[in-house]
Amino acid sequence: MNDGNSPLQNEWWLPRHPRSARRARKYLRELAEVWQLRAEATDTAVLMLSELTANACVHSRAPRGRYVRVRCLLHAGRLRIEVSDAGSAMPEPRAAGFYDEDGRGLALADEWGAYPRPYGIGKVVWFELGDCLGSAPLLRETADEVQ
Repeated sequence: MNDGNSPLQNEWWLPRHPRSARRARKYLRELAEVWQLRAEATDTAVLMLSELTANACVHSRAPRGRYVRVRCLLHAGRLRIEVSDAGSAMPEPRAAGFYDEDGRGLALADEWGAYPRPYGIGKVVWFELGDCLGSAPLLRETADEVQ
């Protein structure tokens, strides 16, 4: 299992297609169950991941055949999710209006940011949520050992 010093991590590659946001939500819910994340933290992470994945698929202006990479890390009770795509446009913070259907996701994060991918075209957009672990003793003990 986890030695307490190494983050748990998982990643997957999704086609740049509108259905990929739905797949990302499904994969994250399954992963959250395995990692025994709190329900509220899972719901928040799923919402933010869905928005980042949809943005990567719709707005990246990358050529056909490019994929979106999702990477999830859990360390010391803190969840970090990264979405990489081949687009070069960096996200900019904005306030969503009351009736807007999108643009709200990252406002829920404890921290978020973006940076150009170091080895190739594109960018990585990431967010973090703290205190994500449920009450499962094994994962709670692992998080406590790290702190």
